[in-house]
Amino acid sequence: MKNKLLTSFALAALVAAMSPLAQAQNLAIVNGKAVPLARVQALSQQVQRSGREVTPEIEKQIKDEVIAREIFIQEAQKQGLDTTEDYKVQMDLARQTILIRDLFTNFQKTNAVTDEEVKAEYDKFAAANSAKEYKARHILVETEAEAKAIIAQLKKGGKFEDIAKKSSKDPGSGANGGDLDWAPAGNYVTEFSQALTALTKGKLTTTPVKSQFGYHVIRLDDVREAQLPKMQDVKPQIAEQLQQQKLAKFQTDLREKAKVE
Repeated sequence: MKNKLLTSFALAALVAAMSPLAQAQNLAIVNGKAVPLARVQALSQQVQRSGREVTPEIEKQIKDEVIAREIFIQEAQKQGLDTTEDYKVQMDLARQTILIRDLFTNFQKTNAVTDEEVKAEYDKFAAANSAKEYKARHILVETEAEAKAIIAQLKKGGKFEDIAKKSSKDPGSGANGGDLDWAPAGNYVTEFSQALTALTKGKLTTTPVKSQFGYHVIRLDDVREAQLPKMQDVKPQIAEQLQQQKLAKFQTDLREKAKVE
């Protein structure tokens, strides 16, 4: 009898000792059912992934939400809603979404873009965009006669900027005296580009340049080598682009290897 009493006391003491630990792992007890604190942590991580800070106020809201969800879940289960076919289908879709998300996340972690890959992509970009840039002005009019008259005015000393503001039909540059700022020749339509690159610095076209927009009078103000962004400035964008390309290839490879009947 004495041994049984000692055993009972020991068991009670063990349960009492474990209670604070169990409580520490739970947020609350709702209708006799423990609500694990892990749910709060999971929702907090979702909030952080969205870019928001989990402040004490937000944390309290999350805890209230977790408890409310448990209350609603218990009622739904009481009504047997977790046994319906629709519920099972929705749960299967949710399971797929979570697993696929984790698959892609794991792939990105184990196939991170390296600095060498970023540099190679930047070098490729730099090689493809190493052409010259042109700082030009133009005056756009509807007829060849108008363009010829403007060229005659300019030859007599007319100010290009003033004539552009008054006569140019280009809504973008006209108000700025015809200024097109710095741009590679490839940014313009073929006829404009060819006329522009044929000019020397400070010169203007002596005959109207016809394009799909009308007739242009063009002046070349300056030429320079293309100004490319520094690699460090665009590194995050390049890395993101390469990561998406890797992920897309991973998905394509899986599709091609799969046996679909």
